Amino acid sequence: MIELDGSLGKSDVVNSELISLERELSSLRRIGSIDSFGLYLYGLVLKDKGCESLAVTVFVESVNSFPWNWSAWSELQSLCTSTDTLNKLNLKNHWMKDFFLASAYQELKMHEEALKRYECLLGVFRSSDYIQSQIATALYSLRELDEAEVIFEDLLRNDPYRVESMDIYSNLLYAKECFSALSFLAHRVFLTDKYRPESCCIIANYYSLKGQHEKSVLYFRRALKLNRKYLSAWTLMGHEYVEMKNTPAAIDAYRRAIEINPRDYRAWYGLGQTYEVMNMPFYALYYFRKSSYLQPNDSRLWIAMAQCYESAPLQMLEEAIKCYTRAANSNDSEGIALHQLAKLHGVLGHSEQAAFFYKKDLERMEAEGRQGPNMVEAMLYLARYYKSEKKLEEAEFYCTRLLDYTGPERETAKSLLRGLRIAQTAFPSMDIGHFESHVHIGNGVGLLTDLKYLMITWEK
Repeated sequence: MIELDGSLGKSDVVNSELISLERELSSLRRIGSIDSFGLYLYGLVLKDKGCESLAVTVFVESVNSFPWNWSAWSELQSLCTSTDTLNKLNLKNHWMKDFFLASAYQELKMHEEALKRYECLLGVFRSSDYIQSQIATALYSLRELDEAEVIFEDLLRNDPYRVESMDIYSNLLYAKECFSALSFLAHRVFLTDKYRPESCCIIANYYSLKGQHEKSVLYFRRALKLNRKYLSAWTLMGHEYVEMKNTPAAIDAYRRAIEINPRDYRAWYGLGQTYEVMNMPFYALYYFRKSSYLQPNDSRLWIAMAQCYESAPLQMLEEAIKCYTRAANSNDSEGIALHQLAKLHGVLGHSEQAAFFYKKDLERMEAEGRQGPNMVEAMLYLARYYKSEKKLEEAEFYCTRLLDYTGPERETAKSLLRGLRIAQTAFPSMDIGHFESHVHIGNGVGLLTDLKYLMITWEK
């Protein structure tokens, strides 16, 4: 196994003993004189030889014979790369089967199903730290960061020397930018056991949050010396190399992660970002598509793909709109998708759709209590849109709201509002479009002058 891994990753070493092992174990299985552990070994041999279908059958026989061998369940899980394979397994009912299915769902990114399974198991194994950590991991994957943080804190309170799954907790603290909590966690695991891959990963995250990317890479490398197949370390080290603008090293790290687990959407996404930085949008699109296929409910992946379609070499705005629509339907917490949908529809001349998305984006910002240029842009567009549609009350509503802001938008709103009020009071039957084409109201020109100008123009 050490030779297979090699010093620089996967090598071409072939185990010459596999053929004789398979011959012996298959004959024992055929005559029925093999126990569950023999079947487990036979499954490993078949897996190494690439006979995956038969290996699945043999592993199922092993776990049905002796359900408490978690190693056999783990090997079976590694071969279940799709829900179809998982659903076809003929497994006996046992509580170990529930542990297996929950873990498999987690691996297949079916986090809600995994969460349900673990919550049911928690009803039986009430004081299991393992189940608690898996629930927290599922919540983290579902972006329920606050709930996951509470569970991780409870785990540390119950077991201060715990290192297992604390690397996920460090990722969570990194995402929330909780510098002091991450510093405390890194210090704690260093004192507990600094030669664990998880400990090195946590310390690397700490240095990354401090902006010390060289030190972060050093600790990720230490983690990989301890465990060459430590998936998170390869992916996160790729992120660090991107920050350091070392794109060849980043690409190599992401590809190593994909070799270990082709279903790791973060590595595919990282490759997409790296090729995007290198101004290779078609390569970037390929990798973004891969990541969104593996994690279809993550809005960030759809937004990244949409921005790639929007980029100067491509300018495929219709495709970008489709991606932003998927992002908006995938709980886009940052609200990027709605704003971009409004802008793109505006660019393409779809004024009705643009107004619809601007209005939805405005409602979202108001509900979240946000302010900023996006809100001003939305109100200005809606004021102009409703004016063009002769819906004067709605137009006046948005113009009045814009008066609370400073800057050129306020003057534009004043100008629009002045024109609206003239149209409503002096000439209620006049066509607004005709009115706009004849009247120019400049900054500093009084309402009386505008009226005189309007009267002369209207007479002509």
